[in-house]
Amino acid sequence: MATVSEGAAKAKSNGAKKAKASYPRETYMYWYESMQLMRKFEEKAGQLYGQQKIRGFCHLYIGQEACAAGAVSALEKGDKYITAYRDHAHPLALGTSPNAVMAELFAKATGISKGKGGSMHIFDKSVGFVGGHGIVGGQIPLGAGIAFAEKYQGTKNLCICYMGDGAVRQGALHEAFNMAMLWKLPVIFCIENNGYAMGTSVSRTSNVTDLYTLGEAYDMPAEPVNGMDVEAVHDAISRAADRARSGEGPTLLELRTYRYKGHSMSDPQKYRTREEVEQWRLQDPIELVKKTILDNKMATEEDLNAIDEKIKEQVDESVRFAEESPYPDPSEAFKDVYAEPNYPFIMD
Repeated sequence: MATVSEGAAKAKSNGAKKAKASYPRETYMYWYESMQLMRKFEEKAGQLYGQQKIRGFCHLYIGQEACAAGAVSALEKGDKYITAYRDHAHPLALGTSPNAVMAELFAKATGISKGKGGSMHIFDKSVGFVGGHGIVGGQIPLGAGIAFAEKYQGTKNLCICYMGDGAVRQGALHEAFNMAMLWKLPVIFCIENNGYAMGTSVSRTSNVTDLYTLGEAYDMPAEPVNGMDVEAVHDAISRAADRARSGEGPTLLELRTYRYKGHSMSDPQKYRTREEVEQWRLQDPIELVKKTILDNKMATEEDLNAIDEKIKEQVDESVRFAEESPYPDPSEAFKDVYAEPNYPFIMD
């Protein structure tokens, strides 16, 4: 894996060259707007947490936006997305209303999980987002199970399953990898390797630091990906999706990314230096896309500023919506605990 300084040097040299466009204008514009929405939403969520308007656990996605945006542009309607508890950005990239996500952070009845899930348990079936899961690594076998369901039902859909670098130490990963390869399930496993898990570096917790090589034990195709470059993420996920849809089974991608903020809002971040964070910011995924757009005259600075202003209004509106929404009625605590059966059954 490239060191921080190597990555920063490469980003600096790339900054002097004209960025080449490999995709149509609308793709770059989607990436820019989508990642900016994620960024501004998360920045606002951080401010509101400091004001104690958002409580409980809160894990921000700032810096990792390319991992979500590049997947959405590469996949198709009907595909399913599942991740861990750093889960605000993925549904936003898929089109979930910022109002509904912000209201969920406020624990309001109008939230996407009816105010019952909060930051770590966001779901939106309408866009194929099947969670936000609070148990470390718990979503990995669930992702394999969702892929199994798609294969069993004979669809061409797949499941993309995100996890952090800390989750790969969970035993459930190995069980899921084994079954996914055995049954050739249409699943893409994505490790969002931001380097630190909760606050301990990968090199201090694992003998294997090139995490994509964990797929070798199962003959699972795997590769490292620059997770700060949305084009690289899109390309890698497109290849993995083609493999899954053709019946060849899963792929493991190690998206090498970086979170600018702490693991959660309570993280003092004493395990890394300010200089390290600033060096990674030289590879900022939003700035890379912005440079490509401007270098190739796909839009002007004024056009992008207008998008920024629209996103600011969206985020501000989501806060107003959340603040004005009611809390759930206490009776809601007893609803949605068990699913209503939709099949005939016999009772004694």
